[in-house]
Amino acid sequence: MNIFVSGSLALDRIMTFPGRFQDHILPEKLHILNICFLVEGLEERFGGTAGNIAYNLSLLGESPTILATAGKDFDDYAKRLRALGLTMKGIRHVADFTASAYITTDQSDNQITGFNPGAMKRPSEFDFDRVPPGDALAIVSPGNVTDMVEYPRKLRELKIPFLFDPGQQIPALSGEQLASAIEGSAALVSNDYELEMIMKATGLGVDGLLELTSAVVTTLGGEGCVVRENGGEKRVGAAKPDRVADPTGAGDAFRAGLIKGLAEGRGLPDACRLGAACASFCVELPGTQEHTFSMEEFQTRLDTVPA
Repeated sequence: MNIFVSGSLALDRIMTFPGRFQDHILPEKLHILNICFLVEGLEERFGGTAGNIAYNLSLLGESPTILATAGKDFDDYAKRLRALGLTMKGIRHVADFTASAYITTDQSDNQITGFNPGAMKRPSEFDFDRVPPGDALAIVSPGNVTDMVEYPRKLRELKIPFLFDPGQQIPALSGEQLASAIEGSAALVSNDYELEMIMKATGLGVDGLLELTSAVVTTLGGEGCVVRENGGEKRVGAAKPDRVADPTGAGDAFRAGLIKGLAEGRGLPDACRLGAACASFCVELPGTQEHTFSMEEFQTRLDTVPA
């Protein structure tokens, strides 16, 4: 099956401050804040919603097509994706920097982050017209706003099933745009906080959303997820990781497992079990693409998720 993953590609540049921010900020001088932190080290990690979902799908034996925009500093990331057997045909290259997050963490786990959208400000402009609709599945995840608005319309027109996951881009979309993108989707996927934001923006409750989409999948962190369809509601439990080091990226890993399950022809609740298993590996290591597993290890973890 042809799997398309629309979203962002980003470089996370992570630094550590060997102290506490609060010890160097004078509250009475916040109106003229001008401060420099001497940091230790610089670690670059590959990320972005599309990159993270595609990475996890590659661990699950799939070769999805990423639909995103990258910049002139994308060479190392591209080499990594090619090494995973992923195609570059859906990635548009522009004369800008790839979207980047500059994250500095102090000894109290406080963070100061600067995010430069860079290339993500431009749409990826993928042409779906030559895609066989009977053998395709897509997810529209947080990324370029034009892609998030236009791709659902095109996928709906071509009758290609898709998941819509607005995530951190919810504030960038109007209620009308959100409702239009949700319409005709196989599922609206979000966490419980994001679902509240979507309902507030659209003015629709869960029942109203289910008039637009076939299902509402709501993740609940370590508590699993809830699948709401017109036929009722089902709770799906979480898989138990060996340890929890960093929850960042778990949502993207969940979505990859969910897509894998749907590609195999599973129903939504069963597909969400694959999502839970995939997410449990991600949280075991810091970073969004640092974990790995064999299919045998994945099956063992999947067996722990309540049916």
